[in-house]
Amino acid sequence: MAIVKASDATFAEETGQGVVLADFWAPWCGPCKMIAPVLEELDADMGDKLKIVKLDVDENQQTAGKFGVMSIPTLLIFKDGEVVDQVVGFQPKDALANTLNKHMS
Repeated sequence: MAIVKASDATFAEETGQGVVLADFWAPWCGPCKMIAPVLEELDADMGDKLKIVKLDVDENQQTAGKFGVMSIPTLLIFKDGEVVDQVVGFQPKDALANTLNKHMS
C-alpha cells in the first residue's frame, strides 16, 4: 500500500479503519525529512497490515489542532479510528516497528 497524503477534509476517513500511522509533518522540518525514508521502509515491510497517512500541518491546521500536535514530527497510531499511541520526534525503524507491532492483531 502506498503512503497516503491526507487533508483536513479526508483525515477522518483515512484513519477510520484498521491500524493507521499518521505522520504530522511540514516541508521545512529537518527531523520530518529524516523520518520520511523510515516510513517508506515500514510501508514496504508492513503495508499489508498497516496504512501510513501523512498530514502537512501547515496546510491542515484544523486536524493538527484537534489532536493537540505541538511539535513535529508527531506520529499518531490509530486503531479503527481511535488514537492508541503517540510518538514525538525522530525514531529509528526498529523502535517504530516495535511500537506498531504492539497494536497489530
